[in-house]
Amino acid sequence: MNIAELDPARNQAPANPRHIHLIGICGTAMAAMAAMLQQQGFVVTGSDENVYPPMSTFLAELGIEVMAGYKGEHLQSRPELVIVGNVVRRTNPEAIALAQLGLPYLSMPQALGHFFLTGKRSLVVAGTHGKTTTSSLLATTLHRMGATPGFMIGGLVEAFGRNAHVSDGPYFVVEGDEYDTAFFNKVSKFQHYQPCCAILTSVEFDHADIFADLEAIKASFAEFIGRIPADGALVAHIEDPVVAELAANAACQVIGYGLDATCEWRLDHLNVHGLASEFTVIHQGQKLGQCRLPMPGQHNCLNALAVIALLHRLGFAFEAITAGLASFEGVKRRQQVRGVVRGITVIDDFAHHPTAVRETLSALRLAWPEHRLIVVFEPRTNSSRRAVFQQQYTRVFDMADQVLIREHIPLDSIPLSAQFSSPKLAEDLRSRGKKAESFVDTDAILEALARTCQSGDVVVILSNGGFDGIHERLLTLLGQPA
Repeated sequence: MNIAELDPARNQAPANPRHIHLIGICGTAMAAMAAMLQQQGFVVTGSDENVYPPMSTFLAELGIEVMAGYKGEHLQSRPELVIVGNVVRRTNPEAIALAQLGLPYLSMPQALGHFFLTGKRSLVVAGTHGKTTTSSLLATTLHRMGATPGFMIGGLVEAFGRNAHVSDGPYFVVEGDEYDTAFFNKVSKFQHYQPCCAILTSVEFDHADIFADLEAIKASFAEFIGRIPADGALVAHIEDPVVAELAANAACQVIGYGLDATCEWRLDHLNVHGLASEFTVIHQGQKLGQCRLPMPGQHNCLNALAVIALLHRLGFAFEAITAGLASFEGVKRRQQVRGVVRGITVIDDFAHHPTAVRETLSALRLAWPEHRLIVVFEPRTNSSRRAVFQQQYTRVFDMADQVLIREHIPLDSIPLSAQFSSPKLAEDLRSRGKKAESFVDTDAILEALARTCQSGDVVVILSNGGFDGIHERLLTLLGQPA
């Protein structure tokens, strides 16, 4: 089998590239990168085997040529630089052609660092949970205060209608993903993000396909923290014991936040009113004032508190920060209400790690305390389809009244005995007194929801994927005459 043997000496950007080609251009981050590069004046082309909306439409509207499939001839025009997406493997025909032609190449995180972070004050939000929401809160609040940043974030930020932006301002907000970079650069993406300051929300075991254990994850986060300069700052959720352990070795200033009185920044007197929250902000033992956030849940308020702490460190006034947070419109796929039909509310959320599932459901229970909470869960990530979290999942659905679990698509890389079992989770939840059932496919789940749902119910759909269009299909189904 042919594989790409890339020359490490070519893993750099040439001085003045004109034409840049992206392999795997229809990925969310890669499409955003293509748009940003075009905005900077480069001629941009790309290829992908998954050329379909919304990314194909997005790129077509920009006039960016997207070639269907992966073929060596796509590189015959000899672009001055090739950006290789995380989806690309050594056996990809274009990766093989890239090696044979000896063209310069970068990964997407390397390209972000080279073209957009150099010379900027890079504000990186890292952690197992809350990265997308926190970085979106940070970018939106800076924008509201007149300091519109550049950004690249893993979700569509409602204030901008996109997940990436180029700005002439001094700040660039980056969602710091710990997943690996590319087949030729097996380090966490955030190692390329040149942090001036960072927020660290949490550190837990995740990404079982690339990290052997928690210690391996901690080592990557420790390396990232070591990249923050001595005159920078790490805003750390120090009530997380792993975060506290890592922060203790930081060479920069550490600003702790949380609920405990020992934290420099503390959240107090949390009140939730529907989909909005309000809390008191305490700084160094002194009350600064109130913060209103149009999101429910303690975890979301802690994310907002981290943003307050960082922006205060950067010199922004508390009143301006909280006004910006109060105007936050949200992020697609994060506790997003997709529609209400016949009194039934359908919510879309990205949560898949056990901790994220628990915190999301706790927040929604606070928002709808008197309503029946029906949860639909699709185990879709590499970690959630492994047995590694099987037992943890049994303890995170306590806030749900009913749980419907889709059977996962099996992984080819590991034996079935080492994979997650939806029927086993349903059985374990029933043993805890929870109404739960597993289903072979999405159609079966929709049929069950049609029989079950009644006015006042809140249906929460948890998946990091499209889930076969279940959200719109359910709303359509519920809207049909009985």
